[in-house]
Amino acid sequence: MNTKYSREIKVGILAIGAIFILYFGFNFLKGVNIFSPIHTYIGTYSNINGLTAQAPVYIRGYKVGQVDKIQYDFTKEEAFTVVLSIDKTIVLPQGTELALIADGLLGGTALQLNVPAGDNVAYYHAGDTLPTIVVPGLFDMLEDDLLANINGTIAHLDSLILGVQSQLEGNHVKHSLEKVEVITADLAVTSAKLKQMMSHQVPTLITDAGVAVADIKTFSSSLSEVDIETTMQQVDTTLAHLNTFTAKLNDTEGTIGMLMNDKQLYLTLTDAVSSADSLLVDLKANPKRYVHFSLFGNKDKKKK
Repeated sequence: MNTKYSREIKVGILAIGAIFILYFGFNFLKGVNIFSPIHTYIGTYSNINGLTAQAPVYIRGYKVGQVDKIQYDFTKEEAFTVVLSIDKTIVLPQGTELALIADGLLGGTALQLNVPAGDNVAYYHAGDTLPTIVVPGLFDMLEDDLLANINGTIAHLDSLILGVQSQLEGNHVKHSLEKVEVITADLAVTSAKLKQMMSHQVPTLITDAGVAVADIKTFSSSLSEVDIETTMQQVDTTLAHLNTFTAKLNDTEGTIGMLMNDKQLYLTLTDAVSSADSLLVDLKANPKRYVHFSLFGNKDKKKK
């Protein structure tokens, strides 16, 4: 009898131990430390973006708890009530926000407690409802930006297509092509003239330039052979003679100087020329007054 009871007691103890180990292991796998005292808080959301139970709760990237359960009532605007548990040693001052964030690049969702810095007097108590916010994830921001950019790009493409279509439907392209053909024809004519000039006129110009360069070279050689020193001495001698001649002209003692500088002589010569001119005029007007001429002689001389 005693043996039977002792066997049942052992089986009961083993069952209790197995249940405890199962519960502890299950919570350990979920990240719950059953030996650590916890406080529970509540947050409400209109959309939880895929948040599930056992999702982590962070403070500045450090895990301090997890989501215990999620309750919903779709008759309310904030249909989801999230119950979370965090370490009892962490106190939450007034102003703390419960943020719904994206957890990693794979699209997971988690909660983050935004605890304000500084000294605070008032704190939340276990079971209080915390103010909540939703922080858009990287993919959400990229989606919004991409959609805005795509919409803008589509609008620009639509305008561009409409502009091209209007140009094609009108005569602008045709006129542009006609102008391009005219310009191409002008370029062909210009190219032909340029080719002709390069083949005929340019060689002649080059030949003339070569002859001119040869002449300049010959002149330069001839110039180098000139005795510049002797030439300059002759120039100096000529200038000296010219200075001497000029000095004699200005000298009042010389004949030429007296003629050039004696005013009275100038006046006398002028009077003489004037008298000679008057005499010639009178001689031309009254020749008999100055000349007596007869073929038979003078009558007075016969009487004598």
